[in-house]
Amino acid sequence: MRYIDPHIHMVSRTTDDYQRMAQSGCIAVTEPAFWAGFDRSSAKGFHDYFRQLTEYEPRRAALFGIRHFTWLCINPKEADDPAFARDVVALIPEFLKCDTVLGIGEIGLNKNTRNEMIILEEQIALAEAHNQLILVHTPHLEDKRKGTRLIMDALSASHIDPGRILIDHVEEHTVADVLDRGFWAGMTLYPDTKMTPQRATDVIEMYGSERIWMNSAGDWGCSDPLAVPKARLEMSRRGHAMSLIDKVTLENPRTFLSQSPNFRVDIP
Repeated sequence: MRYIDPHIHMVSRTTDDYQRMAQSGCIAVTEPAFWAGFDRSSAKGFHDYFRQLTEYEPRRAALFGIRHFTWLCINPKEADDPAFARDVVALIPEFLKCDTVLGIGEIGLNKNTRNEMIILEEQIALAEAHNQLILVHTPHLEDKRKGTRLIMDALSASHIDPGRILIDHVEEHTVADVLDRGFWAGMTLYPDTKMTPQRATDVIEMYGSERIWMNSAGDWGCSDPLAVPKARLEMSRRGHAMSLIDKVTLENPRTFLSQSPNFRVDIP
């Protein structure tokens, strides 16, 4: 069994998690920039964080035979102060030269504020100027559908091919909107919120397997770095063919991520 976890925050995970993931068949992870569990007080904190993502984590993952890639941005939770956010965004072009960076992400909206939208649009423009892939964070709970539509409208106003954009954290009430507009959709598997392996399998049974993947997005809160292999087991329990299971947990992530020349993963 081999799989890719295309959205997981390994800076918040222990070395034991890398070991368990490797033993479960993980061959590669991609780590979007995100909230550190607290609001950072200066752009210098982000500079050190970007160094951690591009220098340290790839070495830690390699100890267990896992390839580590990353995405860079200021996340929407810390983007409500445009002056501060712009200081962070100004750091990003320097790090786009690193050979494990795949694009800009996870950008998006948190509370759907105007300031968040301004920084979202500026980071979309950054991705367009540097020909980067985009990974999107969508809001939680009651704001998710509204926020997802606002984000898609902002993305559609750019000249970026929607096939180069992954909109993550989709749920049953947003997945069709995302796929219908040509974007890729990511299902985040959490123990209590977002999607469970069972619900994610339901979505695949209802909407098919094109332009969709699963990820654990393991972070500081209640999350499971083995959520993707558990979803594979759920699909197998329901009698789905291994070709379908591999498609949504291995081939689809590889297809999308390989649009970046930096994503190089050999699959025996």
